[in-house]
Amino acid sequence: MSDSPEHSVTSAHIDHIPALWVSPDPQPAIARLVIWLPGLTGTKEAVLPYLQSFAAAGLVAVSLDPWQHGERGTESSEELLRRVFGDFRRHMWPILGQTALDVLRVIDWSIAHLGVRPQVLLGGISMGGDIAVAAAGLDRRVALVAAIVSTPDWLRPGMRSGSDPAAIVDPGTPDAYARFFYDNLNPLTHLEAYAHRPSILFACGADDQHVPPDGAQRFQAALRDRDPSYGEGIRVSLQPGVGHELTDAMWRECLAWLTES
Repeated sequence: MSDSPEHSVTSAHIDHIPALWVSPDPQPAIARLVIWLPGLTGTKEAVLPYLQSFAAAGLVAVSLDPWQHGERGTESSEELLRRVFGDFRRHMWPILGQTALDVLRVIDWSIAHLGVRPQVLLGGISMGGDIAVAAAGLDRRVALVAAIVSTPDWLRPGMRSGSDPAAIVDPGTPDAYARFFYDNLNPLTHLEAYAHRPSILFACGADDQHVPPDGAQRFQAALRDRDPSYGEGIRVSLQPGVGHELTDAMWRECLAWLTES
């Protein structure tokens, strides 16, 4: 995280979406926009230290409460976790899909009101990174994505429990509502959505059994097979000996990816 003085925080509802943002001081005449998203049970406030680091690097940094989270939630974190992992595909796919759509509204609003240019950076941690990758396939304004311990494969084959790594999670059965989001937004099965070639970094734990890194590797290989000129636009960075956790090295790599490109 940045050790520089904290920048002021502003919050608002963008239509129905609770959001907050941090702007650099002074803000460049035409600043760059980054949207950074929290993981499952996380909130926009929980990622404020990351937004402060982006602002220190000269970016206007925005976050929002994912669907059913923060101001948009009605459950405790424990209740949300039990519900999602009790029937993963039925409950997780709508959170991913609806929030990806919400990101588009936040991009529109930010460009119109925050003095940022229409070249957008996205990222997040775990579920937040999943959402960022999906949103990048929906909006050609997205140029760069950094996803920490995340996956482009919503099926997550072989996913094990975060609390009990020996237990493989029963994925459950999606209803028609959940299936709609998967059928239309799952990145791995919609490679054509990335024809605008956003540069994507997956920072993964090599030993992550909760969000297996092979999803990112299969996505990278499939996109390169489809478009060899994509080249190094998709990078999968594996951190040895690391499971489903955010390390300082991962954060530094993602911060550099988004701020130095």
